[in-house]
Amino acid sequence: MRGDEIFFSGNKAAQSLGKHKLYGFLKKHGVDYKAILSKKLIPDEALYVSNQKRVFVIEIKFQGTTGSVDEKLQTSDFKKKQYQKLFRPLGTEVEFIYVLSEWFEKPEYRDVLNYIRSVGCHYYFQKLPLAALGLPTSKT
Repeated sequence: MRGDEIFFSGNKAAQSLGKHKLYGFLKKHGVDYKAILSKKLIPDEALYVSNQKRVFVIEIKFQGTTGSVDEKLQTSDFKKKQYQKLFRPLGTEVEFIYVLSEWFEKPEYRDVLNYIRSVGCHYYFQKLPLAALGLPTSKT
């Protein structure tokens, strides 16, 4: 990794666009977010995989008690649609992913987890597999 770029076998595989870096990337590519969104969204992480023309927006939600994160999980559809609007001028697809703590494996989260999947978003517990991002995992 050099700066925000991620390499595999000497080739650039992806670019990290977490937090405000996302908006620098969009500006560099001629996209004015203010003309598209009424409010700036700040992703925990976003990974742009150029050979796929795809950006993976990654929200990391770890908690050990009930709280506001419970309701934030219900916003996946809205957020994905907002990011899709942002990346539409670049012809880039958007994937929205949560990385969740074990806390969310409890039965009372079944409905919200089903909802996340039903709106075309994804979630993983504890770890995010590189393969889920379309990134290479070995030299073969």
